Amino acid sequence: CKIIEVTFNQGSRKEFFRNNTLQYFEKGEYITVEGVNGFDVGEVALTGEMVRLQMKKKGVDEFNPDLKKVLRHSSEKDVELHKQNKSREKEALARSRAVARQLNIQMKLIEVEIQSDGKKATFFYTAEDRVDFREMIKIYASEFKVKVEMRQIGIRQEAAKVGGIGSCGRELCCSTWLNDFKSVTTTAARYQNLSINQTKLSGQCGRLKCCLNYELDTYMDALQHFPDNAEMLQTVKGTAS
Repeated sequence: CKIIEVTFNQGSRKEFFRNNTLQYFEKGEYITVEGVNGFDVGEVALTGEMVRLQMKKKGVDEFNPDLKKVLRHSSEKDVELHKQNKSREKEALARSRAVARQLNIQMKLIEVEIQSDGKKATFFYTAEDRVDFREMIKIYASEFKVKVEMRQIGIRQEAAKVGGIGSCGRELCCSTWLNDFKSVTTTAARYQNLSINQTKLSGQCGRLKCCLNYELDTYMDALQHFPDNAEMLQTVKGTAS
């Protein structure tokens, strides 16, 4: 497979890149790929036939000519520049939030991701209503000396970027492996005979937990074989009501 899946920002973003030269890359290795008017540095997440399965799952065409290319194994200079620009992200996030407050823009900035060569910055935010941030983009561009991209994300994606530990004691699914956020309703809880307690059923994002959907199909299949309107059941040990 000539495609490689590359992860950025500790797994918060994953993209596919074309490996035209068929160079060999190992999982976890830093590689330099095409960026916006420059280059970006990420870690190899998947190679080989597993990439085809992942692309099929995400609905990405393997022969899409718009796929960006893998450039090379990351040099020491690439990695050093990558680390320098990543170290700017926390300060940029704090400053961008201050600018948003000064302009009284009703939005919540979640994360700033600066491209490894320092030429572009993506600002991830959540907002309930439509936001006019034309003036804010001008300020960001002049202060940070980068090309600015504003990207709105949902509440679940916000939780994925922030991360944390769920009530199950494991790291949040959305921040580790889950990238397809399907709608979850209280109907899923009712089919599984769970108590409709909003506090217990809600995840850290404040929405219903994604894991309510995991076993739903099994319950739905089992319920098809249950008798309808059965008030009395005959069991080995006797009659049950």
